[in-house]
Amino acid sequence: MGWIGETIDSIKSLQIRQVLTQIVSLGMIVTSALIIWKGLMCITGSESPVVVVLSGSMEPGFKRGDILFLHMSKDPIRAGEIVVFNIDGREIPIVHRVIKVHERQDTGEVDVLTKGDNNFGDDRLLYAHGQLWLQRHHIMGRAVGFLPYVGWVTIIMTEKPIIKYILIGALGLLVITSKE
Repeated sequence: MGWIGETIDSIKSLQIRQVLTQIVSLGMIVTSALIIWKGLMCITGSESPVVVVLSGSMEPGFKRGDILFLHMSKDPIRAGEIVVFNIDGREIPIVHRVIKVHERQDTGEVDVLTKGDNNFGDDRLLYAHGQLWLQRHHIMGRAVGFLPYVGWVTIIMTEKPIIKYILIGALGLLVITSKE
């Protein structure tokens, strides 16, 4: 009958108690992942402690698919640092280098100007209409480390959603049919 037929027979033979146990196990795995993510947010001070580089604008330093680890401290942001920032009205954060820092004398607040290492000009065209500088609330974190190429899994699943659904279905089927 084949692998699919055996899997269907295996699912049919499961008792209600086994199914509930598998569902609870899957729920605990998901809950554990969320707890770890929230813990990383508290430790790093960043709303997103891990991001994937989605474009080639930071090459050769960071390539598309690299995973960056972020940290956000109270220290002032300085030129040369790589930051991840959000623009008002855009969902996807941007990873670029700080090229200029402007400190306001009256308030002591620091405004920054960014640029991708592989881009010709600064990022003012990316900012919201009329915005010339990024303020601290736009900055999600500073890059403190990276893993090369590991983020390609995320990119592939975003660009080809069918792969994501197949993977989730296969993992769900594996959890449901496991005999533990």
